[in-house]
Amino acid sequence: MSILIITAASMWALTGCDSNTETAEQSSESASKQDITTIETSTPAAHNVDWSLVASGEKPADRANYQYPFALDSQNVRDYAEYFEVDSATAQHNLTVSMASNEALSKALDQLSETYVSHELTDDKDMTLIIHTTPDVTASRYDYVLSDDFAKGLVLPIVIQPDGKKSEVKAHGKVAE
Repeated sequence: MSILIITAASMWALTGCDSNTETAEQSSESASKQDITTIETSTPAAHNVDWSLVASGEKPADRANYQYPFALDSQNVRDYAEYFEVDSATAQHNLTVSMASNEALSKALDQLSETYVSHELTDDKDMTLIIHTTPDVTASRYDYVLSDDFAKGLVLPIVIQPDGKKSEVKAHGKVAE
C-alpha cells in the first residue's frame, strides 16, 4: 500500500514539473504574440468600406409614385409627422425606410465589425443612416437601395462618420418614476 502512495506522489510531482515547464513556455510564447500584436496595432491602417459588397443591385424606385405600406392618412403617419415635425409624405417615407434600415445596416456592419461604435437614423426630410466608427475608418457616403419587398427600391443614404462617438438618442418621453 505504501508503495502505491509513493508511486502516486511521484507521478503528481512529475506532472507538476511538466506542467510548470509548459506554463513557462506558454508564457514566453504569449509574450511574443503580445509584442507582435502591439507592433501591428501601434500604427492603425485606414479601413475603407467596400460599397460594392454592400450594394443590393436594386434600381431606385420613383418615390413620387411609390406604393408605400402605410397610407398617407394613417394614424402611424400622422403621429410620426406630428412628433418629428415633418409633412405627411416625409413621415410616410421615413416610417417605411426606418423599418427596413436594418437591411443596409447589417451589410455595412459585416465590414466594420470592431470599428463600429454606434448608429442613428435622422428624422428629417432626407432620412440618413449615420454609422459612427473608430477614427481608423475612412469617412464615406453611399446611397443604398433597399431590396426587401417592404421598401424595395427606396433609397437610404448611409454616412460613415469616423468620430468614435456614441450617438445621442432623443428620448421619446419620460419614464414614470
